Amino acid sequence: MSERFFPDGMPAPMADATTLPFWQAAAEHRLVVQRCTACEKTRLPPAPVCPECRSFDSDWKEVPGRGTVYTYTWVHRPIAGGQELPFVIAVVSLADAGGVRIISNLVDVTPEQLEIGLPVELVWEDMSEDLAIPRFRPSKP
Repeated sequence: MSERFFPDGMPAPMADATTLPFWQAAAEHRLVVQRCTACEKTRLPPAPVCPECRSFDSDWKEVPGRGTVYTYTWVHRPIAGGQELPFVIAVVSLADAGGVRIISNLVDVTPEQLEIGLPVELVWEDMSEDLAIPRFRPSKP
């Protein structure tokens, strides 16, 4: 688990019928991606229809939570009151996830460390008993 990143005033993510399994797995500290059972293509964010073959049938695949930084930005303006600045938003290419990328925050990183291709690992931010948010930090050697 990481230290608290979001301020208390930040609204929680909204779950719907399509995204609920993702958030339920996250609450258990498991990272999952949606997988089409017809063509096996993975996707994140979840969607009701496969963009590859248009099938409505899908399941969930657990992934290990490792990856590399695909791109990133340092944010210098807060999006909620009480937020510490600057912070990093990154697109992470997930390992063993069929090419899926996830947008998240990088924590425990300095400007000198951060570069495209940086190996990262998953850490969880527990917002409540029922809500955990995936974050990433540089992989430990």
